[in-house]
Amino acid sequence: MQGKIIKGIAGFYYVHVPGGGVYECKARGVFRKDHKKPLVGDDVELDVLDEEGLSGNIREILPRKSHLIRPAVANVDQALVIFSIVQPRPNFNLLDRFLIMMSQRGLPCILCFNKLDIDEEDLGRQCEEVYSSCGCRVLCVSVKERRGLEQVGALLKGKTTAVAGPSGVGKSSFVNSLQSGVVMETGSISEKIERGKHTTRHSELIAVGESTYILDTPGFSSLELFDLKKEELARHYPEFTKYEKYCRFGGCSHVSEPVCGVRDAVDAGKISRVRYDNYRLLYEELKNNKKAARRFQG
Repeated sequence: MQGKIIKGIAGFYYVHVPGGGVYECKARGVFRKDHKKPLVGDDVELDVLDEEGLSGNIREILPRKSHLIRPAVANVDQALVIFSIVQPRPNFNLLDRFLIMMSQRGLPCILCFNKLDIDEEDLGRQCEEVYSSCGCRVLCVSVKERRGLEQVGALLKGKTTAVAGPSGVGKSSFVNSLQSGVVMETGSISEKIERGKHTTRHSELIAVGESTYILDTPGFSSLELFDLKKEELARHYPEFTKYEKYCRFGGCSHVSEPVCGVRDAVDAGKISRVRYDNYRLLYEELKNNKKAARRFQG
C-alpha cells in the first residue's frame, strides 16, 4: 500500500492513504542503519499490520522530487504566499522577503492578496501592478465571499503547496475554505497520541483533494536574509533580468554604478519603484550584515 507522510511525532509517522484513511506507522530499523529519515511529504510504501486499527510499518521511502532543509519536508511543489489588501495593508518589504525565501528554496510561487471584499480604494489593482513582473502568478481574492477561490484551487490541484504569510491575513480561513467537502480522518492521530492534536511545532500536510496537499508549518517564520550574499540578491528579482544587459559593468549592483539598465527601467516605469526601493533596502541590510559579521570575527 502507498501513501504520503502527513505528520511525524515522537517516532510515529502518520501516513495518508487516499481513500483508506490515516495509518499510524513506525519506520523500519533499516532506515536508521542507512541514515535515511522519513520526512513529512515523503511518498512511502507501507505494510499494513492492522487494517481496522489503521496501523502499519513504513517499508520503503519512494524517490524524492525535492527536499527542503528548513523546514525539513519532502516533495513540496510550490508555495502560496498570502497577504491581505487591507486590514492590514501589505508590508511590501516583508512580502519581498517571503518571495526571496521561496526563490532561495527553488519553489515556484503563487501570490494571493486576500480581503477583496473590503477593498474600497481599489488597492488590489495596485498590488497586482507592483508584482505583475515578479515571476509569480498574482491573484486577488475574497475568502469571506469565496471570490477567486476556484481559480486558486485549480492552481493547487495535484500538488503539495507550502502556505506562508504574516498573521492576520486570513491564512487559516483560506486553508479551511479549501477543505470544505473534503473528508480526511485525522481524529485517530489525537486518539493514539495526544501530541498529535493541532500543534504548530511540527510540519503537517493537510489533504484538500485527490493528491492535493497544503503544508502547514512553523518553518517559514524566520525571514532574516543572513544566508544570502548581497551580490546574489538581484537574481531573486526576475524583472531585473532583461534590463541587466544595458548595465555598463558586469556584476552591476544596480545601486550606485553609472549607466545602469535596471535603474533606467525603474525611471521609465518598466520596473516597479516599490520593488526596486525594497531591493535597495535589502541590499544595504545584507551589506551591513556582512560588515557586522566581519567585526564579530575580528
